[in-house]
Amino acid sequence: MAKYSFDHIHLMSPDPVKTAEFYQKMFNAALLSSRDFGNGGVVVHLKLDGVIILISRTAADGQNGLVHFGVRTDNLEEAVAELKGKGAVFTRDITRINPQLRISFVDGPEAVPIEVQEGGIQ
Repeated sequence: MAKYSFDHIHLMSPDPVKTAEFYQKMFNAALLSSRDFGNGGVVVHLKLDGVIILISRTAADGQNGLVHFGVRTDNLEEAVAELKGKGAVFTRDITRINPQLRISFVDGPEAVPIEVQEGGIQ
């Protein structure tokens, strides 16, 4: 049986740096990293009491706020099979993002996407 743990919250903002500054000022969130990928592709990682907050620039669809939350697993293939066996509907198959990170998305209640991931930043 795959093991699960909470991993992160992913937010979208028209100004990720300004949004990150809010969480830093108001709640003493610690800045882990801020990366500019060019063309406005800024991604900021914060940590607030052990919780990772990932903030990226608003997508072309204009969505702001909560994009998804992430659940980490130790075995993505096993987790996907178990979740499908329980009736979960996946909106994205297992995808390798980089050598250390693979993800998949399941459709949660109230249309909140849940990223199930193996690897990545801890």
